Amino acid sequence: MNKLLKAYDGKVRMMNNNKIKIEKFFKLLDVPNYETLKNLSKETGIPTSRLRYYNDNMILPMGEDMDRLCAYTGYSKELIEISLGHISPEVQSWIINHGEDILKEIAVPDLKVSEVSPVFNTPFGTLFHDDCVKVLVSMPDESVDMVFADPPFNLNKDYGDSIDDDMTKSKYINWCEVWIKECARVLKPGGAFYIYNLPYWNTFLSNILNKYMNFRHWIAVSMKGLIPVQGKLQPEHYGLLYYIKGEKPRVFNKQRIPLVTCRHCGGEIRDYGGKKSSLNPEGISISDIFMDINPVRHKKYKNRSANELPLRLLHRLISLSTDAGDIVLDPFGGAGTTYVAAEFLERNWIGMEIGDTDIIIERLEKNERDRELLLKIEKDSNLLFTEEQVRLRQKNNFWTYEKLRD
Repeated sequence: MNKLLKAYDGKVRMMNNNKIKIEKFFKLLDVPNYETLKNLSKETGIPTSRLRYYNDNMILPMGEDMDRLCAYTGYSKELIEISLGHISPEVQSWIINHGEDILKEIAVPDLKVSEVSPVFNTPFGTLFHDDCVKVLVSMPDESVDMVFADPPFNLNKDYGDSIDDDMTKSKYINWCEVWIKECARVLKPGGAFYIYNLPYWNTFLSNILNKYMNFRHWIAVSMKGLIPVQGKLQPEHYGLLYYIKGEKPRVFNKQRIPLVTCRHCGGEIRDYGGKKSSLNPEGISISDIFMDINPVRHKKYKNRSANELPLRLLHRLISLSTDAGDIVLDPFGGAGTTYVAAEFLERNWIGMEIGDTDIIIERLEKNERDRELLLKIEKDSNLLFTEEQVRLRQKNNFWTYEKLRD
């Protein structure tokens, strides 16, 4: 039986109810197909929907369901927990105390270092048309000042034959840990590490980052126009994880933005009351909620059919966490937005893209449109009101900073 499935990205896809994903749970129970799943459900009395829930979401069964699975398999609860990757504190302690013996029994393979060559260079940057892990393992330790990563969201989108955007949950998380660990290795002490992804995936990626990095912020990037999902709150943001390597950031250039006003009349959205006179003329400090980042949807500004990042976002993050001459790494080039912003801000950059790099190269070679937009972004940063805001506010007799100082 097939049914329509509406994903987080708003795309409607056909889902086959008889097709199952094979995660650790179904591997443990030897469930290779839907017919076996139905038989398992009949034997245990656990509905197929709940068995799929445990498998697809890597959730550990508890209570009566766990008892039924123990009776069906003949395994103990503890063995099922370990087999599914849930390690109790007692088992963790045993592993720590027997670490050397364990390593003697298993061979931990090193990532193979291959020779890689860039496909494109500019005075500021180097672009590789290759798998990011292959490039990362060839890089020296602590050699970049900032990492920004916008990996595929695993939504089964078509990015070309070289990109798998429909992994099982465990495979996607394991793959992410490989490139995250390599990015952390090549990041200098005090360097910033940003990951842009769906909030759902960031709950898992933050667990990985917590092993290697120091948490700073979970930034909510407001994104209007996302499609409602039945039975859930209206999604209106993407997650931006901000970590640093070490105790404190090496660079933190405070960024300010204009006061948020109505685009029709120029009136401020938030009432500052008697505190208006104490507002900084250079603008409002950015918070961990970015309300002014608009999606790239107009064909005039899009460089490819797939989604791409807004220049304002990368301009802000690179300005915040690096100085001129620093090195910015982005392992998932996409449309090349990170590299364009880095060039404009006179930062060096290292980029990788396993898919089509022609889009990136053309954008870097013909950058007049991007440069015009970045000049406007820079002009409208670190000030309380933009010129357009001042015009609207004066027209409608709202206060301006100059009036407050008179």
